[in-house]
Amino acid sequence: MTEYRWVLPSVLLGDGSDGRPAKRSTRDWIVDTVMFLAACGLTYLSLSDLAGDPRPLQMIEQVAGALSCAAVWLRRRWPIGLALVTSVLSSFLILVGGAAVVGLFTVAVHRPFKVSGPIVLLSLVTLVPYVMLRPDRELGFWGAIVLGFAIVLTVFAWGVVVRARRQLVWSLRQRADIAAEEAKRLERERIAREMHDVLAHRLSMLSLHAGALEFRPDASSGEVARAAGAIRSSAHQALQDLREVIGVLRHPGSDPDSAVPDRPQPTLGDLPALVEECGHAGMDVTLATPGLDVPLAASAGGERRPADGADVPQGLGRNVYRIVQEALTNARKHAGGAPVTVTVTGGQDDGVTVEVRNPLGGRQPMRLPGAGAGLIGLNERAELAGGRLQHGPTAEGDFLLRAWLPWTP
Repeated sequence: MTEYRWVLPSVLLGDGSDGRPAKRSTRDWIVDTVMFLAACGLTYLSLSDLAGDPRPLQMIEQVAGALSCAAVWLRRRWPIGLALVTSVLSSFLILVGGAAVVGLFTVAVHRPFKVSGPIVLLSLVTLVPYVMLRPDRELGFWGAIVLGFAIVLTVFAWGVVVRARRQLVWSLRQRADIAAEEAKRLERERIAREMHDVLAHRLSMLSLHAGALEFRPDASSGEVARAAGAIRSSAHQALQDLREVIGVLRHPGSDPDSAVPDRPQPTLGDLPALVEECGHAGMDVTLATPGLDVPLAASAGGERRPADGADVPQGLGRNVYRIVQEALTNARKHAGGAPVTVTVTGGQDDGVTVEVRNPLGGRQPMRLPGAGAGLIGLNERAELAGGRLQHGPTAEGDFLLRAWLPWTP
């Protein structure tokens, strides 16, 4: 909401955007009143120049002057018509001059130069017959021409400056609207990426356990109980993650202008817990982190704990975790239970390299629905972090996903 809406013209308040005539704002009514009084004042000051004219001509002048002053109230709806009529009449009538000046100013403000330029040229041309019909004894012909040209060009320049300022304000508003829409789009993409990263892994685990129960009807009661417990745990964790994401979206904050905080993000130290969870789901996953000080076992109870290597930047650890998580999710979907090897190497000088490798041609892959945006999201994540990502089959018959991320403090 604009604090001082009454000082803004209607064109900057958004009125008239549907093609209908713009509704006058409070400022427009004030300006129109001032313009009407200015035209009436100039007309009144020009009455003394009619002393030597015949009576019929004086009556014509007075009627034309009164009508032209009244027509000033129509300047916003028909600015071109008002400017053309008053410019032509001012070539031989004195009392129309005030309305002609107002009409010229209105055209300069509300119309582009390709329209206002010819009208100001017409106003300059009509000065010649006016000076010839009503010569000024003090200024002479050329003095009156120069004075008339100066008045017309000054009024026109004033209108052009007002129009340029309005265009500047309008362009700044458009940029602000575009920036706001871009921020909303980026926030929607961030939320979608977060939802994909969080839920795709959990739901694939659910599908894996449910598939095992479906294809093993002869499983023992203990195996069924373990699978059911894993399904319950995965569903509970999925709901918990979803609750955290929704909680971030609903965070009101004490300050309405404050940024919405991010939900708690995983770190490099959460990789062992991720691998262990996949192992409980029946995947054969091996994690190796040569050169990185990362614990190779999850804490008791499967709870997350931070990495021992405190020098690893949080953003880097989060990106590595998400890349490995998505790669394992894809392996569950498409590798058909083949063993997966996860290798994370690097350091401060060389950056961090993540390799997730699994043999091709394993068992029948899981038929899980997907959006097909997992690898696309990983590419975007790696590029935003200043790194790169490659994936595809190798000469050894494996599928390899390799990502390199810079070590940025």
